[in-house]
Parts: sequence; structure tokens; C-alpha cells
Amino acid sequence: MVHRDEILRPIWHAFAALDVDRTGKVSKSQLKVLSQSLYTVLKIPHKTSDLEAHFKDDDEGPVSTQGYMPYLNMFILDKIQGNFDFMELNRMCWTLCSRKNSNFTMIISDADAFKVWCIFNFLSEDHYPLVIVTEEIEYFLRKLLEAVGSDWNEGRFVDYKAKLSSKKHCLNVWELIELVGTGYFTKGMERQTISMGINEVFQELILNILKQGYMMKKGHKRKNWTERWFELRLDSISYYESEDLLEKKGFMLIDRHSTVESLPEKEGKKNLFIIKTPEKSLEISASDKKKRQEWIQVIQDCITRLRQGLSAPHREARQRRRELRSRLQAEQKQMEGRMRELHLANENKQHQLEAMRKNLEEAAARAVMEEQRRIRTQADLQNRYRMDLEREKMVRMQMEEQVAQKSSELEQYLQRMQELEDMYRRLEEALEEERQSRQDEEALRKLQARLLEEEVSKRAELEQIHLHQQHAMSQTQMEKAQLEKQRLEQEHALQAAMDQLESLEQQRQGALEQYEAVTKKLEQATNRTRSWKDKVAQHEGLIRLIQPGSKGPQKMTNWGAAAITETELEVREKFWQEKKNKPGKAV
Repeated sequence: MVHRDEILRPIWHAFAALDVDRTGKVSKSQLKVLSQSLYTVLKIPHKTSDLEAHFKDDDEGPVSTQGYMPYLNMFILDKIQGNFDFMELNRMCWTLCSRKNSNFTMIISDADAFKVWCIFNFLSEDHYPLVIVTEEIEYFLRKLLEAVGSDWNEGRFVDYKAKLSSKKHCLNVWELIELVGTGYFTKGMERQTISMGINEVFQELILNILKQGYMMKKGHKRKNWTERWFELRLDSISYYESEDLLEKKGFMLIDRHSTVESLPEKEGKKNLFIIKTPEKSLEISASDKKKRQEWIQVIQDCITRLRQGLSAPHREARQRRRELRSRLQAEQKQMEGRMRELHLANENKQHQLEAMRKNLEEAAARAVMEEQRRIRTQADLQNRYRMDLEREKMVRMQMEEQVAQKSSELEQYLQRMQELEDMYRRLEEALEEERQSRQDEEALRKLQARLLEEEVSKRAELEQIHLHQQHAMSQTQMEKAQLEKQRLEQEHALQAAMDQLESLEQQRQGALEQYEAVTKKLEQATNRTRSWKDKVAQHEGLIRLIQPGSKGPQKMTNWGAAAITETELEVREKFWQEKKNKPGKAV
């Protein structure tokens, strides 16, 4: 009888595959399909009305308050009779989940991946989501390498355990399939060899086959000896035509009343043993003595286990490993609790010692401070009179230094005032020169404009003469002589106008050269004016006496904060405004 938890694990994989968004909810139509498939595989009679009634819509939406787990327990798991094929259930659930998760390249086939999936369900922990811990991974890998005849590499597994530290030392089913499928622990092995090893572990852990192999069997009716493929489980032994298991020839149940013993040679057969039950007996011939002893020992172990009410060895070993992990976890939690208590006690002791040390240090510090205060009081009394004398001496010396400094500052102020007056005079001369240059430039502009107007007038006159000439040429032949005379006169007039135009062009060229010279002179005057302005500004900043600044907001100029006084700024603004208002003068 398969345990309820083992039935629930493949169903959980199927439900998780339907929950694509990982929200814990699946559409009602998908749950109906899954439920119908489970009814069929588990051979449970059912009513469609139960499914509809459980998953009815309500105000909050379909399947919002009922949930699938109550329905699974009530209408499916509670009604299982035990007459179903567990492997068919596994294959159905594998079909639902493998297509959505097998997205990596492997060296094993899909059938081998299914077997690893079944092994994972057998070895996984009893909580969801299902994971397999490090101890069970090691157990499975050891069984696999033992099945293929390879040695266990402890160093490689230690390195792999270090990599698992980021995943809390556990794997989900698809990570385990990827681990086996990528050949991390089976490098260099052929694909067929790995497949045989997976199949052997699968048969032992999932199909509960404790031993299998070819042996000779004596017939019940004709008493002839035929070769059969035997498979031993805890409570039965089956035999087939061959190891492909296509044709089952028979089986025999084993119970607590069964026996197994060796037989002497007879009928030319060696290595004989017999299995007896209250209903029937089975005589078998092994290939050699070692094989016979192995079969007798494992069958006797099955009988002993049935008498003691124990399960299969691998299931009992799995239970022992789980109990050991639980005990170790409990001991670890208890140890952690004790460590926390010791740590808290240690911290309390440390706090007490720290408080005592601080009290001693404070007492010592107070004593030192009292001694230092007494010494400082005596030193203060001794130094007070000496400091008074030194203070009076320093005040007298400071007064003398201030008087000398004021005298020096006054001399510097007078010298800077003289330099500033010279700079003002030069600045006025430069401004006058700039103003005269601008007047010259304006006169040249007017001259050039007049010459351009005359040139335009002459060009219009020439154009009119040219039009009259063309009109005269269109007259009749009879007036040709008169027109020729007029043409000559007009050509003379045109030549005179051309000469006058050339003269005007030369005059305009001369005026342009004069304009360029005046412009160059104006630029030089402007540069000199700017240079003198900078120098004046610099010296105006230097001649100020160093005085305490006002508490109000300071004036900001291009020479710095408060470079000129308020009175100077008002005088300059008034002067610049007057020059700006005068027509034809540059500011």
C-alpha cells in the first residue's frame, strides 16, 4: 500500500506545473482536467456534480475560498482503495510538469529524467515546496556510482556542497535532474552506462526490487528446468520470460511463515535452494555458490523483516536518516539555545565588569582632577601678577605699533591719491581723443554716403543715355546721318560721364582708406581708454584706507566688494549719465 504522502508528491508537481504565474491559483477548467485524470489513474468512482459543487463561483471569484487541497483530500485521497498503479500516476503527473520545466540540455534520456524525478519524490523532505537535502543527494549519488561500478569522489562532493551553500544546502527536482543530466559526477561515462545505473537505483528505491537476475526454475507440472528473470520484493518474488519484463510467467507471495534453505545437488543441477510458503514452494538453481548465498541471504532478510513488521531496507534507511536529521536539528537548536544563553550571561558579566571598570576609572579621574585643580589654582595665583605686568607692556607696545602703522598708511594714501589724479587726467585725455575719433569717423561716413548717392545718380543718367541711344538706332535709314551725329555727341557725353564716374570712384576709394585709418585710430584710442580705466580702477582700490566695514550689504563692482565708496559711486554714475545724454558722443 503506497503511503498518502507519496501519492501527494507527484500530484503537487502537476498542480505546480499548472500554476504558471506562481500565484497559488489555477483556473477551474484546468483543475477539472487534473481531477478527472486523477480519478481515472487512481480508479476512483466519482461524480461530476461533486466537482462542480466544490468549485462553484462565488462573489470573490472561482476557487477563491474552497481551495483545491480540501477537495483533493475529501474526494480523491480519502477514496483510494489501493488497487491502482502508482507508476501510472507518476507518469501522468510527469507528463504535465516535464514539458514546462525540461528546458536544459542533458546527456540522459527523458525516460531516465522521469526515473530521477521519481527518486527525488521518494527522497525529498516532508514539506512543500519539495526539496532534497544534501544528505539525500549524497545517498542517491553514492547509489548511482555504486550501480555503475565507479568510485565515490569525496573531494568533488565537498566542493559541490560548498556551491550549495547559496541554496541553503538543498535542490529542487529540476536542479537534481540537471545535476545528473549534465554528468557532473559521472564525467567520462557512456550514456548507456549512466542509464543502467539510474535504472538500477530506480528499481530498488521506487519499484522496491531488492534483487534481480537470471536463474533456473523447476516447473510445477512438467518438472523441467527453464531459465527465468527473477525480481525479489519485500513481500513477493516474480519471474519473467526475460529481463525486458514483457511476459510475466508467475509470482509467489512471501510472508512471515515463509522459509528459504539450500538443497543438495540433484537431477544434475547444482547450487539449488528452495523457497517455501504455506501455499506453494519454488525450487531455484543459481549460477554459482556466491549467487545462491546472496539470494538466500536477501530472501531470509525479507522474511525476518516481515516477521518484525519492518518495511523495505531502503525505506527503513530513509526513515532512519530523517530521524537522525531531526534529532541533529533538535540538538543543534538546543545547542544554539544554550549558546545564546551563555552569550547573554557572558554579555551581562561583561556589562558588570565594564560598569565596575568605569566606576574605578571615574574615581581615579576625579582624584586626578582634584589634584590638577589644586595645582592649577596655585599656578594661577603665581602667574596672575606676572600676566598683568606683561599685559600692560604689550598694550603699550601695541599702541606704539598702531601709531607707526597709521603714519605709514597716511603716507601711502597721499601717494596713491597723487597717482590717481594723474590717472584721471590721462583718462580724460584718452576719452577726448576717443570722442574726436568718433567725430572724424562720422564725418567720413557722411562723405562716403554722399559719394555713393552721386555715383548712383550718374549711373541712372548713364542708363537713360543708353536707352536714348537704343531708341535713336531704331529710327529710319533716312535719319541715320542725323542720328549718327547725335550718337557721336552722346558718346562724347557718355565718355565725359564715365570719366566723372571714375573720378568719383577714386574719391570714394580715398574716403574708404581714410575711414579705415580713422577706425584703426579709434580702436587704438578705445584700447588706451580701456587700459587707463583698468589702471584707474586698480589704483582706486589701492588708495582706500583700511577701515572697518559697515554692517549693511556691501556694494559689488568689477574691482571687488566695496572697492569704491558710496559718494564716489554717485559721482561716477552722474558723470556717465551726462556723457550718455549728449548727442553724437560715445559713452
